Amino acid sequence: MPEELEIEFKNMLTQGEFNCIKKHFSFTDKDFTLQKNHYFDTLANDLREKQCALRIREKNGKFEFTLKQPADGGLLETNQTITEHESSKMLAEGFIPPGEVESALKKLGIETKKFLHFGTLSTKRAESRYKDGLMVLDYSFYLNNEDFELEYEVNDRESGQEKFFDFLKTMNIPIRHADNKIKRFLRAVISD
Repeated sequence: MPEELEIEFKNMLTQGEFNCIKKHFSFTDKDFTLQKNHYFDTLANDLREKQCALRIREKNGKFEFTLKQPADGGLLETNQTITEHESSKMLAEGFIPPGEVESALKKLGIETKKFLHFGTLSTKRAESRYKDGLMVLDYSFYLNNEDFELEYEVNDRESGQEKFFDFLKTMNIPIRHADNKIKRFLRAVISD
């Protein structure tokens, strides 16, 4: 499915809280998968201006090209599987492979064929089913930064939020705002 509505709740964690959740779900180091998010924009930052994000996610030898854009109740994701060659060409030269993402960019009025790769954020991620959703534990590292985050991906916003906040309360973790990864990455780029 090339387009889907993403509904997720996020909370930043301390390293100690990360370790407690890791223990709660009985995650071992083997349960964590490394993924790399390669981020792109135009020279004029057209995507950032529209609060959109464009990335290639590299995970387990597979490459997924994704455009995220604001939508009612979450984020609209347009996903497209690409080859390693297409990923390498995009990273080196900034040329968009044809397909669903290119079409979605055109609908946004962004028709440039050339994008800039402005960095990579790597994440070690473990996942577990939890009460009609997916609990995701992330350790991310980028530039000279690292952070810890908990995400809860759901289909229903209202019940998902209640279950997520209940889980945080049970784990004695305060609710903390969590910008998405690309915003955190951009903040690090600007501050370096």
